[in-house]
Amino acid sequence: MLAIPDGFRTNLRSHADDADDWLGRLPGLADRYLAAWRLVRDGNHVWHGYVGIVIPVRLPDGTAAALKISYPSPESAHEAAALTVWAGRGAVRVLRADPARQVTLLERLDNTRLLREVPVPQAIRVWGELVREMSGPVPAGPHAFDSLTDLARRWQRELPERWDRLGRPGPSWLLDEALAVCREAACGDPVSAQSNPALIHTDLHFENILATPDGTRWRAIDPKPLLGVAEFAVAPMLWNRLGELGGGAESLRTRCDALSEAAGLDRDLARRWSVAREVENHLDYLESGLPGNATRSLWVATALCGRADPDVDPAGLATL
Repeated sequence: MLAIPDGFRTNLRSHADDADDWLGRLPGLADRYLAAWRLVRDGNHVWHGYVGIVIPVRLPDGTAAALKISYPSPESAHEAAALTVWAGRGAVRVLRADPARQVTLLERLDNTRLLREVPVPQAIRVWGELVREMSGPVPAGPHAFDSLTDLARRWQRELPERWDRLGRPGPSWLLDEALAVCREAACGDPVSAQSNPALIHTDLHFENILATPDGTRWRAIDPKPLLGVAEFAVAPMLWNRLGELGGGAESLRTRCDALSEAAGLDRDLARRWSVAREVENHLDYLESGLPGNATRSLWVATALCGRADPDVDPAGLATL
């Protein structure tokens, strides 16, 4: 019987109102897929994030694999589809999937070797290589991926409303910066939205990149896919590991430029989309009652614009 870690229970309860009901059914769900896919558990340990649990398993031929079961939610709904598109190019490979139940059998990676343990300059190079690998065109045919153009149109409409409702929690020029890039993308600007968009991993940060078992390569996990420009993917690498910046706001802008160069991206567009994402994060954190995270997002956004409070130490805002 699957033993559910207390940390996963806590994470999921903060995310879903019906968490306990789903958690009660999780052991039976795991047993069902272990039997149906002829898998054998590889030890009693499990790994987990906020909405998904990963069970180490062995295939009938003894190959190591990982059975991932996610709480059914929109943010995880297209994970298997995205990984199938990438087919091992920069991302973990799918061996089998039941997208309707958000259950996926994946190749086994080394969960003890995350990119967060690698010095930032080297990690930036790894990140850039993965973005280049994963930025190919999406195969023709029907798909359910959201587009950056549609997201920009929604943000263009919603951000001012949320900003006013929350009492205008920041300088007005910062909201204007976020809306400007959204406006360009919403109008179909070929640079900001890209006429032939790539499938991008919008949550590609230090903890979502693991080494292969032989240690020779790195692979992305837990994608939140979106059709758009890869510049939109830079932001998560900026709001993490702030304690290692050293030079404050200027160092953050230098990191943004280095990420763009490593992945072959437009520096200005990467900065502008990162500002927009952090403005949206700032509002989301305030709405969720997380003022500390909101302060971090506000600092990152203003720092990228060259207008951060010089008295704020980013190390005090760090999460990773």
